[in-house]
Amino acid sequence: MSLKFASAAAPFARRFARSAGSMFRLPLLASLLALGIAAGSALAPAGEAHAQAAQQAPEAVTATVRKALEPVVRGRKVDEVRRTPVPGMYEARIGNELLYIDEKGQYLFWEGDLIDLKAQRNLTQERVEELMAIRFEDLPLDLAVKQVNGKGTRRIAVFEDPNCGFCKRLRADLVKLDDITIYMFPMAFLAADSDSKARKALCAADPVKAWNELLLSNRLPDNAGTCSTSIEKVRDLAQKLGITGTPVVFFENGKRLSGYEPPERFNQRLANNSKKG
Repeated sequence: MSLKFASAAAPFARRFARSAGSMFRLPLLASLLALGIAAGSALAPAGEAHAQAAQQAPEAVTATVRKALEPVVRGRKVDEVRRTPVPGMYEARIGNELLYIDEKGQYLFWEGDLIDLKAQRNLTQERVEELMAIRFEDLPLDLAVKQVNGKGTRRIAVFEDPNCGFCKRLRADLVKLDDITIYMFPMAFLAADSDSKARKALCAADPVKAWNELLLSNRLPDNAGTCSTSIEKVRDLAQKLGITGTPVVFFENGKRLSGYEPPERFNQRLANNSKKG
């Protein structure tokens, strides 16, 4: 689908959940298709009933749906809104693309995810993140580069690659935060020189300063990068945690954020997911 949902995050956890689900969806689909072939004529009345149910939506619902979808379709026209067999659920057609949304224009089914348009929340992604949460205490923090801003009472763990564009944006936001301890787990997989860049930063006299300068200014320390680093162990850890992209943030309560979020939204997540006291 060519439409883009207005979200700053890169929810690879959602794609992971969808691909994992395909393992049982294919046999289920095959069973349903077999049932359809066997039932043949018996399904015809259901098809007629579906055609009758999929009628034009009331004008008030059409107006509500069109208004709700404005930030999603971004200038494109919602050609029509039709009823579906599901009570309260409507089909919105944009060209040949179909979206399914409730009559109040709040909940949208988007590529298998349930989106709360009014709250700007991906409810499916949030649920997946709950399922993929960890115990922060179980992270091998000795493998990370530790940066303390202010008192550092709040804690996060961040998996970053030096060639990751969104990691650079996140790093620019993180260095501005106060009262936080950042455990940076170095990854090196996005580009051929990710490994050499990461090693040079980690082998610097001040790895925290070197990592920040690398991501923020693309400045490499003047060393051979041949010291012992945690890169291999972090790679194994990332595989164990199901991390296939960067950045990934773990908050102190174990919740996971995959991708980048603007400062306002990230700070709200940080406040909600930081342990108190």
